[in-house]
Amino acid sequence: MNVLVKSATIVDPKSDFHNQTIDILIEKGTISQISKRIQNPKNYKEIRLDNLHVSQGWFDSSVSFGEPGFEERETINNGLLTAAHSGFTAVAVNANTNPVIDSYADIAFLKSKANKHAVSLYPIGALTKNSDGTDLAELFDMKTAGAVAFYDYQRPIANPNLMKLALQYASNFNGLICSFPQESRISGLGVMNENVTSTSLGLKGNPTLAEEIHVARDLFILEYTEGKLHIPTISTAKSVELIRVAKQKKLDVTCSVAIHNLIFTDEHLKTFDTNFKVLPPLRTQKDIDALIEGVKDGTIDMVTSDHNPIDIEDKKIEFDYAKYGTIGLESAFGALNSIFTIKKAIELLTKGKERFGLDITPISVGNVANLSLFNPNNTYTLSKQHLWSRSKNAIFEGYELEGNIYGIISNNQLIIK
Repeated sequence: MNVLVKSATIVDPKSDFHNQTIDILIEKGTISQISKRIQNPKNYKEIRLDNLHVSQGWFDSSVSFGEPGFEERETINNGLLTAAHSGFTAVAVNANTNPVIDSYADIAFLKSKANKHAVSLYPIGALTKNSDGTDLAELFDMKTAGAVAFYDYQRPIANPNLMKLALQYASNFNGLICSFPQESRISGLGVMNENVTSTSLGLKGNPTLAEEIHVARDLFILEYTEGKLHIPTISTAKSVELIRVAKQKKLDVTCSVAIHNLIFTDEHLKTFDTNFKVLPPLRTQKDIDALIEGVKDGTIDMVTSDHNPIDIEDKKIEFDYAKYGTIGLESAFGALNSIFTIKKAIELLTKGKERFGLDITPISVGNVANLSLFNPNNTYTLSKQHLWSRSKNAIFEGYELEGNIYGIISNNQLIIK
């Protein structure tokens, strides 16, 4: 692929051209020249777009598709195309399929299905067999096959000894263990945050304690094992504080937050719109303020769309029985860019790469072109016409977002809307 990107503002602190508006010449998928003005004698395809900004390619650490088993929700092909149109050049894909991704062959299947796509797919293997929380899955074999982490998606590990064994075993091959922060015996049948709002709506509550006690437990086990832990999608002020203290003690822990948990409170459930039924549940403004502060001071390492397509039959039903989840790839940048500076938004969309073992590719001559293309200043209201996902369960539908995605350059391919 040969292409000349014209008049692009670079957003990449690791590049010598950060904050400069320049031309980028890409030949055979590699950046061959960066300059104020580049001629095009070979008549390469030129990209000239309004207020074009370019950054390192974005990465989402928690994405769910449906294949295998739930193709009616999403396929790998369409899921990766959705990611490309949303500005992402890489996604880590959860194991919540049917069958669950818990073996060498399963990891190999995912990688083969994603072969030759512009967006790179990084499989997350199940932590336990069939994600049932009983016995550890084939962690080393999956690591050998290409798994970047191990996680029973949104299923907490109830047995603390199993978590201890996982952290100890994975430390032998630098494996990353992920633990969903919820004590199910406390959360019970709760379907939203336990608060005055849940009482007024007559819905069973899931208290913040259910998350915080599980985070505290895992941090104690991490300190004992000296393992490597990632806590996905925290949602409470106390969780932020617990992880902040753990980092001060130099424990090898990272965490993420879902973008919607930075914006919406449990008050949005008053309409009983099941698109707002997510896990962890939406909390209070106090929690949001603490989460945003945690993002700003680095306690929270990365954000994720926590993209989880759910078919209409499992969403357009009574709130108690609807499945948890929202799609979020398409709205991720626009939502982040509406609450943080453009520099911070891009940092959050690229920061998770190192933790999950991906290559870091600054915008520099000689590096492979791995770029996200966007306009940060375009305001629009998200509607179904903006959704590429097969499922349309978008929590941000009808909300104003800031920033338009043009596409990506990745894996020697150009994807433009």
